[in-house]
Amino acid sequence: MDYLTTARYDAHQPLDVMVVGEALIDVVTTSHDTVEHPGGSPANVAYGLGRLGVTTGLLTAIAPDARGILIENHLRSAGVRLLPGSKSLTRTASATATLEPDGSAKYDFDISWDLAPTAPAYFPKILHTGSIATFLSPGAGAVKSLLEQAHGHCMITYDPNIRPALLSGHAEAKATFEELVPLTDVVKLSDEDARWLYPQNSLDETAAHILRLGTGLTVITKGAEGSQFSTPAVSISIAAVKSKVADTIGAGDSYMSALILGFLTRGTEGFAPAVLEQLGHTAAAAAAITVQRPGANPPTLEELVVAIETHSAAQYAGS
Repeated sequence: MDYLTTARYDAHQPLDVMVVGEALIDVVTTSHDTVEHPGGSPANVAYGLGRLGVTTGLLTAIAPDARGILIENHLRSAGVRLLPGSKSLTRTASATATLEPDGSAKYDFDISWDLAPTAPAYFPKILHTGSIATFLSPGAGAVKSLLEQAHGHCMITYDPNIRPALLSGHAEAKATFEELVPLTDVVKLSDEDARWLYPQNSLDETAAHILRLGTGLTVITKGAEGSQFSTPAVSISIAAVKSKVADTIGAGDSYMSALILGFLTRGTEGFAPAVLEQLGHTAAAAAAITVQRPGANPPTLEELVVAIETHSAAQYAGS
């Protein structure tokens, strides 16, 4: 795990990661109470990266209202920069998450998404986007334009994080997804996303199809069943880290943050099997920490290192 200790970046450096996408307030309703947390998949990924010590900026669309201030302060607490042009709305978006007894969440959204066209002064090492921001007009067009500008200049990662309630229909959403994939280097999606996009396919068939569209690595997460990493040359399975689940909010985003950290620190071996295994185990450990805590509460770098070392020691002792 020595490679993780290199993930300390000076606050004045150019961005290592630029995240593009929605930030909103998650209104979490249980049988006991209602609590508001800053959320939105891209904002969660940015926050998770900040917690892992990565110099990160978020390009989003919030309002200068109480909820927007809450989001900005939340991001700042992890060292994430809210990028210019992000305070463009008149009302900050929200998503009401109703928790089921097993900790899973169902969502209802109050969101508008618009993003001013932008031309970055420089490209980060990695640009990440996904979720509502890549599907919901008019902002989705600006996101696609930004990916087209960045394609070939930096690594691009994409998590569609499908929210059917906000999509105009399956055919249009699938077409949008397939237009973006060729602009990316990595596509990460949940098994639920994969089955919604390609209901007739097995997960292996979906991974192969996404690779044929032009990305270099497809990662499909399967909750407690682990994850699957596929390149044109190899496919490997990574076991999940067992943990007691408080709720699953932000688990996939925490996984994505740790995956991006791995891309930044992996060295020069590309997507070799040993690299994929290390990436997968690190991301699985991050998600396991997150599900043990209410809301989107990802680990710090120190917590992640301890969790991986503890899990590795337990595996060694049991072998």
